[in-house]
Amino acid sequence: MSDVRQHADDIHEQFSDHLDVDVEDVEERLTTLVDEYKVPMDEARRSVTNHYLEEAGLEREDISSGDSEKASVEDVDEPEEWIDLTAKVIELWDPRSDSVAQVGLLGDPTGTIKFTKWAKSDLPALEEGTVYELRNVVTDEYQGRYSVKLNSTTVIEELEEDLEVGNDTSEVEGALVDMQSGSGLIKRCPEEGCTRVLQNGRCNEHGEGEGEFDLRIKAVVDDGIDAHEVIFDKDATENLTGLSLEEAKEMAMDALDTTIVADEIREDIVGTYYRIEGPTFGRYVLADDVEELDGPIDGEELLIKARSM
Repeated sequence: MSDVRQHADDIHEQFSDHLDVDVEDVEERLTTLVDEYKVPMDEARRSVTNHYLEEAGLEREDISSGDSEKASVEDVDEPEEWIDLTAKVIELWDPRSDSVAQVGLLGDPTGTIKFTKWAKSDLPALEEGTVYELRNVVTDEYQGRYSVKLNSTTVIEELEEDLEVGNDTSEVEGALVDMQSGSGLIKRCPEEGCTRVLQNGRCNEHGEGEGEFDLRIKAVVDDGIDAHEVIFDKDATENLTGLSLEEAKEMAMDALDTTIVADEIREDIVGTYYRIEGPTFGRYVLADDVEELDGPIDGEELLIKARSM
């Protein structure tokens, strides 16, 4: 079976319960994009999937990939993967949107992760302190913090057992030696439930859009032995730099250039020593508590001292 046909079969299976569509039609759409327009297969598949989602009036979370795999919390390090989790409900929060039925924190022996249950999914309510087998949930990512979404295809089974929840908090102490691309004043997709950063004004999931401004820092902190990737969300960035989102937007507007914000932040923080504490998600440490230490040091002296710690 050709690669195109395999992808066509996968997409057809996803929509077979929602649309009367032939697998040949799916294959033709993929072939046109891949062969005639030279679109990479993953992008072509995403485009064709979006076409059928719109035709069926569905969201991506409403369809199953059909191949969810058993995973633990620490395994979640990519968005848009379908997995099965056995986890305990640690805490429930008040939803901020009518489209969300429940939001809270799940945990297993490897760590904790946020979950969202959509109102339209019509799933049974989860209770704090209860352990569940959650089959067919989809992963998501926001500023390095991974989460899972419960949707209309999710199966919830309450288990008569307890589950020990692991601690995934990290502390990093060292020199902030680099600020990566994607830092500073950024724009995120405005679609509800989507938090992806726009690349050249385009969301990989929802296409072109105006976007909503946000602040973040993606930094590398060197403790002298290892380099740690640390993400500062809007609140952490504002606290670290003293620069608010509104001030950053005004700065960019005056300069007619959004990159000036990252340049200003980089000048202020690179070469400074910090103690940073926060949860670990995948390869990222999320900065919740930040303390500036003695420093900064410039140039080669910074690197020498960082490597000799």
